[in-house]
Amino acid sequence: MNKPIQKVGLLLCLLVAALVANVTYIQVFEASKLRNDPANKRMQYDEYSRQRGSITAGSDVIAHSVPSEGNLRFQRSYPGAAAAFAPVTGFFSFNYRSSGLEQAEDSILNGNDDRLFGQRFMALFTGRDPRGGNVVTTIKSSVQRAAYDALKNGRCSGTCRGAVVAIEPGTGKVLALASSPSFDPNKLASPDIGEQEKAYNSWSNPPNTADPMLNRAINQNYPPGSTFKVVVTAAALRDGIDPEIRLTAARSIELPGTETSLTNYGNRSCPGSVGGTVSLAQAFQYSCNTAFVDLAINKMKLSTATITETAKRFGFDEPSPALPIPVRADSTVGKITNDAQLGQAAIGQFDVRTSALQNAIVAATVANGGVRMQPYLVDKLQAPDLRTLRTTSPTKVNEPITAAQAATLTSLMTDSERHSGGSVTVASKTGTAEHSGGQGGSQVPYAWYIAFGPSTNARIAVAVVVENGELGVDSTGATVAAPIGRAVIDAALGGGTGR
Repeated sequence: MNKPIQKVGLLLCLLVAALVANVTYIQVFEASKLRNDPANKRMQYDEYSRQRGSITAGSDVIAHSVPSEGNLRFQRSYPGAAAAFAPVTGFFSFNYRSSGLEQAEDSILNGNDDRLFGQRFMALFTGRDPRGGNVVTTIKSSVQRAAYDALKNGRCSGTCRGAVVAIEPGTGKVLALASSPSFDPNKLASPDIGEQEKAYNSWSNPPNTADPMLNRAINQNYPPGSTFKVVVTAAALRDGIDPEIRLTAARSIELPGTETSLTNYGNRSCPGSVGGTVSLAQAFQYSCNTAFVDLAINKMKLSTATITETAKRFGFDEPSPALPIPVRADSTVGKITNDAQLGQAAIGQFDVRTSALQNAIVAATVANGGVRMQPYLVDKLQAPDLRTLRTTSPTKVNEPITAAQAATLTSLMTDSERHSGGSVTVASKTGTAEHSGGQGGSQVPYAWYIAFGPSTNARIAVAVVVENGELGVDSTGATVAAPIGRAVIDAALGGGTGR
């Protein structure tokens, strides 16, 4: 064989080797990326050719697949109060892909998870249509519906914009994850592409500034206002401060190094003062801003470090936990560099930010005797034959405070609930947070309520935030958020809060 033919043969061998290497790389290493590429409609048609698994909340099916009347064999259906459960299920759409648990647990639901390999293999021989596995959530259906209904019918200017998160303190199970306004995922699952586009365009932000597809429970953070006083009081207790320490009852207090003063709500002196002072217990009960500024700046030994460290113990300034739905709203104390900023942070202002989920974790930790549990939304994963593939076990994260400190905080929060007109069997803290933003340039304060009940052996902890209280600038946590939170606790306890 002459040399030119040898060279051509060698070149052909190299080309074949390169082709084999490229095909192997694509099929092995790039398979997942190509399968999940939004432009790969072939995989989407394949997914819609088999029955996707169900998502359940207790005995209620909140997402499942049904035969389609369109070109696709199956379509997704969200029965019952679809908008109420949308922050949990998300949506599954041919045009707009997926969100929520539909996205986070997609491999189980579509049947491609490695744990379902045996079932897929057997289907090849039995001729059965492949099916996806099921996702069993921790959501308590009655609590989720109560949370959404209470938000929907809340004291708001127009449709309430806000969120509710409810957690079982002893385990970390998420019992409710509600956001308002919400959307109907059935419209995004419709076989009619035109209907999908119309719905998505009407809900997207912009032009819809209410942004119903925003999961405000986990993807939006807010200044926490006076609910942050729970964390500050926990820091004070860790710093050795006695709840009977005397603090200023003045209606205003000047921030060091500035010409700015902070005032109590309504520009009033703190109730129950003696000689111009109140105890920390009284300041907490009546949510007196000036007393907490005095506490942080003048009474605590290492106030900035202790408050920051205590907040971190509760979950602030840490990576947000996946539920497994990604939590995109990080909670933070912010960077405190002077006493003026410290005074503002002590009342949940300045750069302090929290999500409804994080504030529910704070309440649940106090309710659980100072033990912080990892929140989770998926109780177990099932194969199509209902065989359990994985069960989530409760996980302890840490102990931000001692049991004794948690008991003290519970007592303070019980007095706070009684003062705000609620039940003696509930422990709570309200908050009214000022902010510079707002829809249409308004500055309606964010109304907060965090609570747990019963106050002993708590079975539920809640956090409520509302952006647009109907009283405008006079909206408060007690008038707007608290009724929503109490309705949720009632639903969880079967109306057993004594009201």
